Amino acid sequence: MHTASTLARVTALAVGIAGVLAVGHVNAAAFQLKENSAKGLGRAFAGSGSAEGDASIIAVNPAGMRQLEGTQIQGDLSAISFSAKYSGTGRKPTGQPQTGGDGGDAGMIAPVPAAYFHMPIGEQAHFGVSLTAPFGFKTQYDNAWVGRYSGLKTDLKAIDLGFAASYDVNPYVSFGASVFVEHLTIELSNNIDFGTALAQSRVPGFAPGSADGKLTVEGDNNAVGWTVGGLFSPDENTHIGISYRSKVEHKITGGDATFDVPSNAAAVLAIAQPGRFTSTSGKATLTLPASATLSVTHNVNDRWTVMGDVTRTAWSTAFDQVTIDYASAQPDSVLEFGYRDTTFVSLGTDFKLSDTVTLRGGVALDQTPTTNAHRDVRVPDTSRKWLSLGVGWTPSANIEYNFGYTHLFTKDPDVNIAGTTNNQGNSLTGKYKVRGDVLAASVNYKF
Repeated sequence: MHTASTLARVTALAVGIAGVLAVGHVNAAAFQLKENSAKGLGRAFAGSGSAEGDASIIAVNPAGMRQLEGTQIQGDLSAISFSAKYSGTGRKPTGQPQTGGDGGDAGMIAPVPAAYFHMPIGEQAHFGVSLTAPFGFKTQYDNAWVGRYSGLKTDLKAIDLGFAASYDVNPYVSFGASVFVEHLTIELSNNIDFGTALAQSRVPGFAPGSADGKLTVEGDNNAVGWTVGGLFSPDENTHIGISYRSKVEHKITGGDATFDVPSNAAAVLAIAQPGRFTSTSGKATLTLPASATLSVTHNVNDRWTVMGDVTRTAWSTAFDQVTIDYASAQPDSVLEFGYRDTTFVSLGTDFKLSDTVTLRGGVALDQTPTTNAHRDVRVPDTSRKWLSLGVGWTPSANIEYNFGYTHLFTKDPDVNIAGTTNNQGNSLTGKYKVRGDVLAASVNYKF
């Protein structure tokens, strides 16, 4: 029957949306968090894998534990302020203007904690523990906004608990490795335009936007990854760190997809498409990308230190294609992503103002894997420039406090979402005003 064939196409469309939600739609550098150190933030994370005196090196380059003194613990807390305000228009499948507002500020202020422990073992070995959040992002729009069929809420968090060991071959060469357990959680939602589907099937009483449903997907998984690295010092003033963090493959087998279908549409769907648009479980594989870092630190003199970092992240291989397998009658969904690999480059400096106070500064270029062709409302990301400042205070030989601040300079990214089966033919054209600031503080105690 005509109604059944049209609804079959809409089912495929909604399944595609469910697939996107089930894997978190991670498509931007905004999901990759560098905020694991207040000291590092103050110099735009230049020297992250080679500079001395920062326990966050345990997570970045385990070989760098050679740069840490004695047994110590460190706690860091960063606050990320991210603002994303949309302005533009939407169109219904009929070409008429879409109803709804601009969605408010979809950004958030989020805390990002980190903690570290380091202990020397004999004269040449080291042991370390790290607790970090390498990936995370959240956007949430007002209900019934103009882009509701493309996204309402996106919330992804990844937390790593790592155990590291390193060995100093001599005072100039060290090697290290770590193994970490990563816990991933995802919660996402968007509206489904059942009114358009039923109107196209000529069901009386329905029109585009007249019967909005909602899809919410939640999932979590634990997976294991690893990091390896080396620290090489041509002389006592120059340190070169090379490290590689593996990709992490999360096999989500118990995800929940919840369909909220309005009663008038549900009555028709129960007859035309039995078993579809019903709450179900599913499984998918989400791979968080691998990255490689080259880090250099050079002590110019007793007061000045300069450092630089280059990190390459392999987004393109992690997000090439994802297949969603549903437990219900809904067919599998194969998702194609258009991500590119990214490069993060930073330069920074430390200036020792006195025996107890150190000033810091840094700049960075942070590339996004998104392009105008693939940018969406869930992660309206864009490349950015960093300007960072920091200060450290060491009141005694046992304790050190650090503070860092970064402002992100961004261009306002465009979004142009065509009316496809993934959004029931509803299109969106506009621009985002994106702003970002990060403030961090830490304390380090040496026993």
